[in-house]
Amino acid sequence: MARATILIVEDSLDIAEPLADAFRFEGFEVLLASDAVQALQLASEHRPNLILMDIQLPDMDGLSVARTLKSDPAVKDIPIVAMTAYEVGADQVRSLTRTCVGYAQKPVRPREIINLATAVLKLPPDPEPAGRRRPPVKSPGR
Repeated sequence: MARATILIVEDSLDIAEPLADAFRFEGFEVLLASDAVQALQLASEHRPNLILMDIQLPDMDGLSVARTLKSDPAVKDIPIVAMTAYEVGADQVRSLTRTCVGYAQKPVRPREIINLATAVLKLPPDPEPAGRRRPPVKSPGR
């Protein structure tokens, strides 16, 4: 069973795929959207536990998508973490935190964003994700 479902909204496959693979390796279910329309549809249909939102999308900026999600009673409680390639100053942090629970600076480091997701979702760390399960140890003489 998956630890949680993460919706990654990112138009660059060079970023989205490795990030998705890292989350899957850690036992998360992952949904991918490359634009605002897909993001809104997947969020509504699947109601993920967390959304990682690229701020610069081809059809609508990520903060507008986040505000749209927050105005929908069905999905308004899903936490959103913004991802941005730009330097974030104090004014931008205030703007981001009105809609998002946090942000990650690109290039994102998978371990750091997984730790952030785990903290936001208040999940215990998974000591041995599904991809790294060790076989049971047999006791000598049994």
